Amino acid sequence: MTAVETRPAGLVEGNPGQRPLSARVGAFIALTKPRIIELLLITTVPVMFLAQRGVPNLLLVLEVVVGGYLSAGGANALNMYIDRDIDALMARTERRPLVTGMVSPRECLAFGIALALVSTAWFAVLVNPLSAALSLAALLFYVFVYTLGLKRRTAQNIVWGGIAGCMPVFIGWSAVTNSLAWPPVVLFLVIFFWTPPHYWPLSMKVKEDYAKVGVPMLPVIATNEAVAKQIVIYSWVMVAVSMALWPLDHTSVVYPITAVVLGGLWLKEAHGLQSRAKAGIVGAKLKEMRLFHWSITYLTLLFVEIAIDPFLK
Repeated sequence: MTAVETRPAGLVEGNPGQRPLSARVGAFIALTKPRIIELLLITTVPVMFLAQRGVPNLLLVLEVVVGGYLSAGGANALNMYIDRDIDALMARTERRPLVTGMVSPRECLAFGIALALVSTAWFAVLVNPLSAALSLAALLFYVFVYTLGLKRRTAQNIVWGGIAGCMPVFIGWSAVTNSLAWPPVVLFLVIFFWTPPHYWPLSMKVKEDYAKVGVPMLPVIATNEAVAKQIVIYSWVMVAVSMALWPLDHTSVVYPITAVVLGGLWLKEAHGLQSRAKAGIVGAKLKEMRLFHWSITYLTLLFVEIAIDPFLK
């Protein structure tokens, strides 16, 4: 499936290089989607505490967060380069730097590639080669598998494309231990099953945007009831998988209690959305964004518990 209509990116007339320096710098920062640092902090740093079973080297934490931001920023810039045609047609993306013309496509491509190379070298030199390989794999997966391969072709795009967003737990663990183990595998799967029910509510909200450009997000090709059913299924699996961390003897008894409480609140929201969808409620009363916002809170609180859990054993 491809976009049904395109228009050249660059709505601002003139040479991008003639824009004020502060605006240009802000535009390049925007290419990296700086809010990604929140997800990095939420999913990477707590895993480093878990791997260390205490406080990890704080310089190493800083190096991992900076390297992760550079890598994610490169992936996001390359994503915007590839998607500049459909970004120009969707309301939620029409102010991105390539669409407004603040950054040219050639500049964006060069910037994304440069960040990919710098971030990989950063990890290899300052952290370790395993973390560098994992970081590069996440970037390449996001760009080539998700953006180029899945996004415009299948409603399973966010399911399998979400693998890239699961990689920070491996990177955080490997940065501390220079190896992989079962605990990060469990947390990888938690984020894997978290991603669809996190993103599908947002997709329900903006499905007209996706439909307009021919991107087959699940809410575009399925009814709200069908989407809500899938959200509930993934939510139950996510909560069940989250409980698998405790038997690995890396957490205290506080962790499963936290996971059960947070998971219960999540399932309440997921089933509430399903009930409203079954009743045929649409528009603002569907309240799909309640689950979207709660999903961020859920992941934050679960991983905060993981960070402090080594001190509770």
